[in-house]
Amino acid sequence: MPSFYVERKTIRKIPGTVIGAVPLPKPKLIEGFGTRALVGEICEKKDIRSVILVTDETIYSLGLHEKIVSSLKKHDVKYTVFHEISSEPTIDIVDKGRDIAMAFGAEAVVALGGGSVLDSSKIIAAGAKHPQFSIKHYLHKFALAEGGSLPMITIPTTAGTGAECTVAAVIKNENGAKGSTVVIGLDIMSVILDSELLINAPKSITTWCAIDALSHGLEGLMADVESEEEDIRKSRECVRLILENLPILLDDPKNIEARQATLLAAHYGGNAINTQLAGYVHAFAHSIGALYHIPHGKAIAWCLIPVLEAQEYMRYNKMSNVAKYCHVADKNDTAEEASDKLILALKKLLIQCGLERGCGLIKTDDYDKLTEMIDADSINYSPVRTFTDSEIRMLLDQIRRGF
Repeated sequence: MPSFYVERKTIRKIPGTVIGAVPLPKPKLIEGFGTRALVGEICEKKDIRSVILVTDETIYSLGLHEKIVSSLKKHDVKYTVFHEISSEPTIDIVDKGRDIAMAFGAEAVVALGGGSVLDSSKIIAAGAKHPQFSIKHYLHKFALAEGGSLPMITIPTTAGTGAECTVAAVIKNENGAKGSTVVIGLDIMSVILDSELLINAPKSITTWCAIDALSHGLEGLMADVESEEEDIRKSRECVRLILENLPILLDDPKNIEARQATLLAAHYGGNAINTQLAGYVHAFAHSIGALYHIPHGKAIAWCLIPVLEAQEYMRYNKMSNVAKYCHVADKNDTAEEASDKLILALKKLLIQCGLERGCGLIKTDDYDKLTEMIDADSINYSPVRTFTDSEIRMLLDQIRRGF
């Protein structure tokens, strides 16, 4: 057994302890169809007179930013639009956004988009407030924005990452490798969950983003982290909302109430990332997704059941509680019966989503490389138990074959 296993096991609780010490933003939550039209009013009430609106080319070309612009005009808030964020943003793109924000004299950042836009906007907001630091400063594992960032209004266009409220950000470094950072002092002033932005989302994005959100709630509940009761409630709600509303959207994608519910679920999933972290499902999915270029949510879907089932002794307490909360188990069920019913409910949902049986892209020749990647990623979390390398290879076999 490699010595790295002992090291991983020894430091297992450290990430949960560290994240508990990071100050978190407490944004005002605004929900509802078309609510992005309130941005101008929010700025006026906060005496913000100029903003940079950050988005990507697709959202810009679809005109999804126009309600925000109209709102800003109505309330006499000056604005500039930066719509060059890519799906995998780089230092250069983020640096350009920061320079535009500073040159314009932006007093706040409005972020409209998916995870890449929201993450980039966090670095722009911190970097514009602290021009003495290069963007590279914000690629450290923990990046301090002493005195805070520019205030942010975040508006997600997908219901998955929860990035509208997380303090983490991922961008590519100068070598083209993705780097994850935690921005300490981030000022997310308001979060707007606007279901109108999701009403025409493709089925694949709806499906796999929702599964990603579901995994955030589940893994947060399973993590070996001391959690406040309200954080536990939000993570349970995240799971319940996806279990109940994703099947509705698969049949009726225009259902506004279900869209709004999945947005709230994703937001609660973001809270789980902030307060409880993820776990081995993400460690496996990050590694498999990176090596085989699989969309993150779909990689999560393939990894979810095998990894949850592998954590046997942990399943029978925490999983039984969430199963009963989500009404997939009866209150009189034993812990084992309840957790098994949750696994069955998850399997049923993944089948409804059209997930192919097994991830045939995984090559057995890649197991050594994947194991190394999973080991390295797992140290970012506080799972209930640490998998050995042989256990990781067994799980790769199961993910390849399917549940």
